[in-house]
Amino acid sequence: MKIPSTLNMISDLIAIPSISCNDPLKDQSNQTVIDLLATWCNELGFKCEIMPIPNYSNKFNLIATLGIGNDGLVLAGHTDTVPYDNWQFDPFKLTEQDDRLYGLGTSDMKAFFALALTAVEQVLANGIQLNHPITILATANEETNMAGAKALNSNLRAKYALIGEPTGLKPIRMHKGIMMDSICLHGQSGHSSNPCLGNNALEGMYQVIGELLKWREQLQVKHNNSAFQIPVPTMNLGHIHGGDSPNRICADCELYVDLRPLPGMNLTELRSTLHQLVKNTLQNSGLDIKFKVLFDGIPAMETPNDAEIVTITERLTNQPSGAVAYATEAPYLQALGMQTIVLGPGDIEQAHQPDEFIATNRLQPMIDILTQLIVQCNQ
Repeated sequence: MKIPSTLNMISDLIAIPSISCNDPLKDQSNQTVIDLLATWCNELGFKCEIMPIPNYSNKFNLIATLGIGNDGLVLAGHTDTVPYDNWQFDPFKLTEQDDRLYGLGTSDMKAFFALALTAVEQVLANGIQLNHPITILATANEETNMAGAKALNSNLRAKYALIGEPTGLKPIRMHKGIMMDSICLHGQSGHSSNPCLGNNALEGMYQVIGELLKWREQLQVKHNNSAFQIPVPTMNLGHIHGGDSPNRICADCELYVDLRPLPGMNLTELRSTLHQLVKNTLQNSGLDIKFKVLFDGIPAMETPNDAEIVTITERLTNQPSGAVAYATEAPYLQALGMQTIVLGPGDIEQAHQPDEFIATNRLQPMIDILTQLIVQCNQ
């Protein structure tokens, strides 16, 4: 029962490219990372299942379980990273400098797996009896479409789950959701000297934008949660394109919309309302309307403040639980019946940044938190 040192495991994980990207030329397999984690888990006595992701020939989840029974603990994370650019350091070589560990995935979030395995090793070395199983869950494609998390099913059972996303060692029990849609309008081009010769899609989109902004205001009046830094749902109009020449009536116009709901707001209902609002706005306009789902979405997440996993992690970190605006895989674990908390050693400010790093003084505290969590979940 021997695995590499924590730093060596982090170094080995960082050295393996596992980029997820919607551009197929940049997208990479995570299989080598999964295989390496499975090797280490086997060394500790875990039973490992490598799960192929449907519709992806080169993407996999790892579900590694130690012990048997119910009411276990899942320590979860994703194996993929985002693409990189403008780095001064080698993104695939762990570099220690100024009490920081630089490398792609140090903060978000490959380093977490090394810390989790180190914690398990310490628990086993101390002869602590596992009355409930521990599961290491490593997923694919979190950075793009959550395909790995969506592939999980009821075969993965546990009472508690901790996701090691970068939270600065603060427990997070709530986060916003996200959905992204495209609105496409098609009219009729024509010479700009006579508006009757065409049907201007850009002018139609102007009306749509006005109604979207009114709807946003209504949502923000109705929904408010002071636990969030931005306490209301947000809607961003992030991209618009229409027409090709000032002297031609615009025949086509497309708008991208990003909506980030609070817990309790349903993505399906929001998307349906969005579509109906656009249709009502352009009724009798003669414009053709099409919708495209740019990202089907991640539900908002909330774990009750009196849930055991919240109480335990607040005590272990000596910090109150909080809320964040970014989304995680937590809703998918919640859907499988787990009390879920997000808690990791990295900082979200480092996620997706050039020269990503994790502070070295975050490593041992996270190992200690995980060790104590495992012990408490086995009492």
